[in-house]
Amino acid sequence: MTENIEIRRKRLIHRSRYTGMKETDLLLGGFANEYVKGFSSDELDIYESLLQAGDPNIYVWAVGREQVPEEYDTRVMDLLKKFCTFDQRNT
Repeated sequence: MTENIEIRRKRLIHRSRYTGMKETDLLLGGFANEYVKGFSSDELDIYESLLQAGDPNIYVWAVGREQVPEEYDTRVMDLLKKFCTFDQRNT
């Protein structure tokens, strides 16, 4: 059975808040609250794939400590990097 898109969004927002690493919980939780509600089904697929990459990877890519691998270098990752940069300026 196909998951309703609103339920999927809520599930991904919840998953973003509880990744296992405090820094990533804060980053992805805020990001998900801001963007996931407006993501298309394709963008949700991309975001869900990104979450599977693991917290330490996502964090170092988002803050610019490491190059984003090609398979994760997407519009969603660009939004996350911009969000991270904006969030750091406002803390």
